[in-house]
Amino acid sequence: DELTRGKLSVLRNGGVERLSIGVQSFDEQLLKRIGRTHGADTPTKVITEAREIGFENISIDLIYGLPDQSIQQWEDTLDKAMSLDLPHYSGYSLIVEPKTVFYNLMNKGKLPLPGEDIETEMFSMLIDRMAAAGKQQYEISNFATPGNESIHNLIYWDNDEYAGIGAGAHGYLKGRRYANYGPLKKYMESMETGLRPVMEEHEVTNTEAMEEEMFLGLRKSGGVSLQLFKMKFGKPLKEVYGDVLEELSDKGLISESEGSIKLTRKGVFRGNEVFQQFLK
Repeated sequence: DELTRGKLSVLRNGGVERLSIGVQSFDEQLLKRIGRTHGADTPTKVITEAREIGFENISIDLIYGLPDQSIQQWEDTLDKAMSLDLPHYSGYSLIVEPKTVFYNLMNKGKLPLPGEDIETEMFSMLIDRMAAAGKQQYEISNFATPGNESIHNLIYWDNDEYAGIGAGAHGYLKGRRYANYGPLKKYMESMETGLRPVMEEHEVTNTEAMEEEMFLGLRKSGGVSLQLFKMKFGKPLKEVYGDVLEELSDKGLISESEGSIKLTRKGVFRGNEVFQQFLK
């Protein structure tokens, strides 16, 4: 409609390079189940209008493992998503956060989530469909045609520093992670008094930084570079995590290639198990 087109025009004229749309599902029933207000055909209309205005770099987010979601529903969503032939896709399993409606329902045994086997099958289907369409899995949950990877998100997975600007923003600068005040009023009050609007701040220790380097870097298909790890921390990666690496390698969850430690396909499916091994 004219309102949507107007908003897209503002974004385009404002210099936005990538348009990311939280589609979640193309199934009308599931969208209502998770409280989404848009219809199943809305994303396609928005993407069509965005392309007409001049957007080429478009990404959509999809979620699997939704309440009552079947394999067939997920496959139908992937069919519709792939028919759009976008340069970038993200696919995440549902995470039930505390203090949410879903969390309360789950605790009462009233949230019919797909079992682990079904969720694994959905993830496998996502990986295979993306590969068949020429979308490389450059990070566990992200897929792109070569050259269209998200530079913004790669900063996080590379464990690089970034500025968090604005109410509720998080940043990582000079070895410190910080979070700004979320309520705009509190944020502005702090700014007006000349103080940094930081609600909390944490100095990352060297041990924590190495842990983050591992569990963030292993999310990438390129893995964690042995050379870069030594440059950052002054110690060989195998000297720090030798026992852990050997154990994970014996389980077939990681491998070493091209000077990097990477997840195997088996490891991709058991990523949380791998990442946990680097946390003390």
